[in-house]
Amino acid sequence: MKQVLVLAVVLVSVITLVGCHPKRMPPVEPAKDTKTPGEQVTRDLPSQKPPEKPITPIQFGEGEEGVLKDIHFEYDKYNLTDQAAGIMGQNAEYLMKNPEVTALIEGHCDERGTEEYNLALGEKRALAARDYFVRFGIDKSRLSIISYGEERPLDPASFEDAWTKNRRDHFVVK
Repeated sequence: MKQVLVLAVVLVSVITLVGCHPKRMPPVEPAKDTKTPGEQVTRDLPSQKPPEKPITPIQFGEGEEGVLKDIHFEYDKYNLTDQAAGIMGQNAEYLMKNPEVTALIEGHCDERGTEEYNLALGEKRALAARDYFVRFGIDKSRLSIISYGEERPLDPASFEDAWTKNRRDHFVVK
């Protein structure tokens, strides 16, 4: 009888641990820049000319005035949407007209996924934007990247509208 009771306690413990374990997203290896010198990078980037629209300054969330607009990503993706590519075209046009300007590209994610996964995804998002600029002829030395993963959300709430705002690349002009 004692063995049956011990077995039952062990079985209930195992079921509880397995049933309560949170699902984690599979790990993603950080993006690596594997191109050879002189080779163009074309990772999931649509080929599109910059739009012929005037660029209007926007106010960034931290009160910093700038002209480069943020872009947003789909859930668990780092390729540019058509809308993001249009914004990137405007951003690239500004950088081409202002060769003295450098930019920091910040990759951000929503809160879902592990910290490591989101840091890797944020890096891939920042690299996608950098590579897009390089395709427009902007010197790579003018562009730096950083991934904040889920550390700096625009909207700290936990629902889809907030997550959509947080999946972004933010551009800091220097």
